[in-house]
Amino acid sequence: MIKCAIVGATGLVGQTILKVLEEKKLRIDEYELFASSRSVGNKIKFMDKEYTVQELTEESFKKTKFNYALFSAGEIISEKYIPLAVKSGCIVVDNSSYFRMYDDVPLVVPEVNEYEIFKHNGIIANPNCSTIQAILPLKALNDEYTISRIIYSTYQAVSGAGNDGISDLVNTRNGSGPNKFPYNITDNCIPQVDIFLENNYTKEEIKMIEETRKILKNPKLPITATCVRIPVLNCHSESINIEFENEFNIQDILKVLSNYPGITVIDEIDNNIYPINELANGIDDILVGRIRRDYSVKNGINLWVVADNVRKGAASNSVQILEKLIEKRHDI
Repeated sequence: MIKCAIVGATGLVGQTILKVLEEKKLRIDEYELFASSRSVGNKIKFMDKEYTVQELTEESFKKTKFNYALFSAGEIISEKYIPLAVKSGCIVVDNSSYFRMYDDVPLVVPEVNEYEIFKHNGIIANPNCSTIQAILPLKALNDEYTISRIIYSTYQAVSGAGNDGISDLVNTRNGSGPNKFPYNITDNCIPQVDIFLENNYTKEEIKMIEETRKILKNPKLPITATCVRIPVLNCHSESINIEFENEFNIQDILKVLSNYPGITVIDEIDNNIYPINELANGIDDILVGRIRRDYSVKNGINLWVVADNVRKGAASNSVQILEKLIEKRHDI
């Protein structure tokens, strides 16, 4: 009997996790759904069954023996409750940033480093949504040409800030003032995602830098980032400038990216065909286009990368990790 807890089930990512679980139909016998006290008692239709949302408490993982848990309830909840879940024997996949940079916690995108899943000590971290979509093309190209520097410029949808971010876009379009963002998101691109740190970078920018280094196993890789919130409902876009140690041919680059699992290359500029938000919405593949040489450096290249930040950038990646854990369980 395999039991799984979904923590943060009523949030934007939690709801998408439930949708992806229904699609994949993993070999899980029982689920229980948890959320904060304000959602307790809500009814959710899931897997042809009506579930009642429960409040997450310190007793939740003592009361029921869960094999797995998917957390998408933020850093504060993860910090407090994940150790309790692990202590009870549960394996946790966490969507928050709290455990990502712990040395003993694998940071996993299955297409990139599936083998890391099985090195866990009870916790597996899901990377930041912006990191997830970037890391697939980066890993594909790093394996072939060895990356020497990365410059990130991101254009991030309001859904990355959850339901409050979506509400801000809807409300400001209707003439109301902002609540989530510091400015009216309808008419502005806001060069701030998350809080500012002492070094004048935002927390989001540092997440991308540090997580990329950890996943690529290159702690000194030169990386810089600028993250911008834009008035788009869903799907993040990224301009990624990459320098390689080795020379390359553009046609070979196209082949490498096209053959990598989880990537779809969309690059027909003669017909104005390239990745846009509408194409990425609701799918798990990372869309890559505008692939071109950077003539300002010796071995440079530019990519335009678009992905559904709520789905592949959070929910689907978590479920993919869970799927691998369950497959391994049944193989034993």
